[in-house]
Amino acid sequence: MRRNGTCFTERHEKEETPIVELPLPGLLAPDQRLVIHKEARILSLLGEGPCLLAQQLFSDNELRVLMPILETFPHYCPYEVLLATITSRTATPTAIARWRLRLQEAQHSGTWHDELRPIRRALWSLRQKLLSFQLEISTVRERGCSLTQVSPN
Repeated sequence: MRRNGTCFTERHEKEETPIVELPLPGLLAPDQRLVIHKEARILSLLGEGPCLLAQQLFSDNELRVLMPILETFPHYCPYEVLLATITSRTATPTAIARWRLRLQEAQHSGTWHDELRPIRRALWSLRQKLLSFQLEISTVRERGCSLTQVSPN
């Protein structure tokens, strides 16, 4: 879960800038940029100029799920990070470890789907909104979620 030498939770706690440009190499055209205003919970796709190509407003829960997925791109974001993030403002290493154990226990006891219910709810609406950016969230079975391009039909 390390990227650029700093883990997600450390970067997230240090970041105070409400507007963040998200480099997503391979997902966007070279002349496009994805920008998120965290306080307003607005994601914008900008083209050259800059020209606004797409924009969506997200709920607090949607944003809590989306941010770690964006931050871990191009890798998948583990479910324990998503659950720790959606249940509190910051995903501390302790909270992530606690969720990891809880998910392992859920696999053994057959309650896996119950534990992931908060994530599935947020993902359902999040996926609909990301379509306007030609992006989708793919699930990595029993591991987590990753950001991908919408597959052309």
